[in-house]
Amino acid sequence: MIEINHLTKRYGPLTAVDDISFQVAPGEVLGFLGPNGAGKSTTMKMITGFLAPTSGSIRVCGHDVDSAPIAAKACMGYLPEGAPAYAEMNVRAFLDFIADIRELTADRRRSRLDDVIGRLALGSVLDQAIETLSKGFKRRVGLAQALLHDPPVLILDEPTDGLDPNQKHEVRTLINAMAKDKIIVISTHILEEVDAVCNRAIIIANGRILADDTPQQLAARAPSGRLDDVFRTITTQGAVAHA
Repeated sequence: MIEINHLTKRYGPLTAVDDISFQVAPGEVLGFLGPNGAGKSTTMKMITGFLAPTSGSIRVCGHDVDSAPIAAKACMGYLPEGAPAYAEMNVRAFLDFIADIRELTADRRRSRLDDVIGRLALGSVLDQAIETLSKGFKRRVGLAQALLHDPPVLILDEPTDGLDPNQKHEVRTLINAMAKDKIIVISTHILEEVDAVCNRAIIIANGRILADDTPQQLAARAPSGRLDDVFRTITTQGAVAHA
């Protein structure tokens, strides 16, 4: 389980994340929604230990991210915004490097490499430098490294960013296939993605949680029954209340 309690992040006078608390259990695919600057990526960076909170606590699979960071990170696969990688390495060498970091050896190493290369259709670019790949293939390489050690928790920041419609469908199908026995948190601004893969959605704005429900229940709050309408209404009301 992911357990977040009273999480806050301040940058001087700016409060990027403002005293938020929530839990995510196995089998849940949580869509983390909000306008630009809402605090989505900041929250994800704190969950994964890349950014220290100002206050509050985070536990992942029973491990405190602050006091037991290595144990917590071993449970997670993380796809950051922009999918950074070593641009001069080819795809094969990069995935081998990640396998070394994740301490994968022997048959399990070969099995996991074959699995992610096949799932994300990377066979044709294995010997190509990452810097020469299209944005879509770079995103697939980023997903591959997050999935390589088959973690129980996946934190995916804009996982389909830069992919064409067919590739988006493939990634969403992959997420749905993994969802039954993993905890998956997806930051996205694409509302159709929430409908396609998420069974829970949190709407955040100005660093505060404004709604937490299933996508269907959230959509039902709008007369139109559309998630984009209720998202617009909730975030507008939140901005007015914060002003």
